[in-house]
Amino acid sequence: VQQISEMLTELFQRARLEKPGQVDPRAAEFTLSLLAAMYDRSGTGYIKTRSAAAALIALSGDTLLAKYRAFFQFYAVRDGKEALITRSALRSLLTDLNQIPAIVGESCTLSCVEIATHSCFCGVLNSAIVEEKFLSWLRSEPAVLLWLPTCYRLSATEMVSHQARCK
Repeated sequence: VQQISEMLTELFQRARLEKPGQVDPRAAEFTLSLLAAMYDRSGTGYIKTRSAAAALIALSGDTLLAKYRAFFQFYAVRDGKEALITRSALRSLLTDLNQIPAIVGESCTLSCVEIATHSCFCGVLNSAIVEEKFLSWLRSEPAVLLWLPTCYRLSATEMVSHQARCK
């Protein structure tokens, strides 16, 4: 938790320099509190870096495709020249990401994660998949992660303005 706190402090200090007046001075504190609520409920003082990274990626303002690629990079394993994501890594990713809606009482069961993992690996004979298969599956908007593209779309529409008047 201490290392993540230091990283968040540095991250938000840089953001404040880039966008003066747009970053709350307590952003690092609030973000750490959120991460602790999601990944350190028992107060051990330990949060997996990969879990925290997954949450920060999911909550970032980046595009969906950029988020999906980052998830792959954080959870994939190297097999020679190519990176692959295993069933076990996908389960970890989905479990980590599902802590985000769980914090507001919208969690899914472990069986949801298993069903999603099975759907991703449906028709796959190997024990791991390449990035393109992973991205293709995420683009199909699996139910277990439906909240992610929905939140992205809502966020993207906040900046839309129409020059129409209602009567």
